[in-house]
Amino acid sequence: MSATVTTTTTKEPTYVESEISDPHIILSAKEDDGGAQSPRRVRLQQVMAITQLFAVTLTASLINGLVIVGLPTITKDLALPPSLSFWPSSVNSLATASTLLLAGSIADAIGPRWVELVGACASGVLMIGQGVSRTGTELIVMRALQGVGLALHLASSVSIVTQLLPQGRGRNLAFSCLGLSQPLGFSLGLVVGGVLVDTIGWRAGWYISGGITLFFTVIGLWALPGGKPYQYTDRLHNIRTKIDWVGAGLASAFMALLCYLLAILSANPEKIKSAESIVILCLAAIAAPSFVAWVHFQAKRNKPALIPNALWKNMSFSSVCGTIALSNAVINGMELFASLFFQEVQHLSALDASIRILPSLIVGVLMNLVMGFFVHKLPAFWIVTVTSLLCAISPLLMAVIQPSWPYWGNAFVAQLLQPVSFNALYTVGLIVITDVFPADTQALAGAVFNTSTQFGIALGIAILQVISTVITEDSDKGEIQALMEGYRASFWAMFGFMALCSIVGFVGLRKAGRVGLKQD
Repeated sequence: MSATVTTTTTKEPTYVESEISDPHIILSAKEDDGGAQSPRRVRLQQVMAITQLFAVTLTASLINGLVIVGLPTITKDLALPPSLSFWPSSVNSLATASTLLLAGSIADAIGPRWVELVGACASGVLMIGQGVSRTGTELIVMRALQGVGLALHLASSVSIVTQLLPQGRGRNLAFSCLGLSQPLGFSLGLVVGGVLVDTIGWRAGWYISGGITLFFTVIGLWALPGGKPYQYTDRLHNIRTKIDWVGAGLASAFMALLCYLLAILSANPEKIKSAESIVILCLAAIAAPSFVAWVHFQAKRNKPALIPNALWKNMSFSSVCGTIALSNAVINGMELFASLFFQEVQHLSALDASIRILPSLIVGVLMNLVMGFFVHKLPAFWIVTVTSLLCAISPLLMAVIQPSWPYWGNAFVAQLLQPVSFNALYTVGLIVITDVFPADTQALAGAVFNTSTQFGIALGIAILQVISTVITEDSDKGEIQALMEGYRASFWAMFGFMALCSIVGFVGLRKAGRVGLKQD
């Protein structure tokens, strides 16, 4: 990433500004070489800030991968009852999805720097706490709290990037790095988790991830931009007047209720008939239209509205939210069910299964680099449509695979194509959404985008697990064959998701043109 640096010479202490969209956002103005910050120092701070944001997301996603591959061992070690066995893997996303919009509003009101640092620090401390947990309840509670810390980080990170870098290739690359960190971290978690579970134990992964997160939190103290020089009273005023507290509460309640219901049903589809599920569904059905009515009321009074209803009329915005949710559901579903196929059907160890998922990690890294450099050169709808169609081949190959077939056939090609769509969409989507939102609500823009990704995980994984469970239970074949029938049905569902993603992207982004262009 490169930035044009200009200096001015006056009698006052000289400040060096990077190309930043908000003129109030200036990197720390420490005197260097006669009072001016050197261009090299400015560029170093930019690189370290992006690295810090990348690393915190990476370690949080790595933990999610560790949980997936190590869940059988974790459940046994902590004596988790069957009713709670799915919570270590789902409660983190539930907490993140439920608090992202509120976190984004707070970051816009008081500045993203300290919101980011608090979120990163809390996430690191709670990771170490999970590593020393002795009961399943302790682990679940800390996983939930870590999800809140992650929400603070994810919402703030987008705002910080838009403050640090102007529109153009530098910002595109930074968004690509943020996009890379999630699937890369999850894939690394699957691989590292497979190694740790089979060697020194699952707890070491939490200690390592927590230590890395805290280390980069300290880096952030130096590297992250200070933002506007808010006074304490200014922050209190902004908190009272610039945050749509009612809208955030309704949106958070809806997301929490829906994600909780989906988590319950993914473990046991029969619970849809229970009184608890019916009550939750009714409350969610009330919260959604209440939110729509509230933001309409706020917009009419020219008051802060969390997500104005008019935004949904923007086809690019609506399409990006839909496609990123579908794509994220598929990439996470493919990683989960491919791992289950390797372990439960082909009877491979956790380590062997993890090694077979490595190609998707490598392609994901390359895809993000390519998008960062070339996203502004091609129309957005072609990027989204083509990558979605390529990704659709991945679950299709797994849907027709036979357990006896060698890895280098369908499974290998499926792993190569699996990350193509999400890693392209993440960069395109962040550019589109940050362009739609005003400059002073970029943290909320990041929150909306990441809420879509989290919602995609919650909804997609729940649907896929319900499909797999129902088909497996209804099968009259042997245990392994029944499992395979359930997995196969889930792969077909993922193929349908990606076909829908292709259509939505093609139709919704036709008029978007090229995105991420440098603004003069």
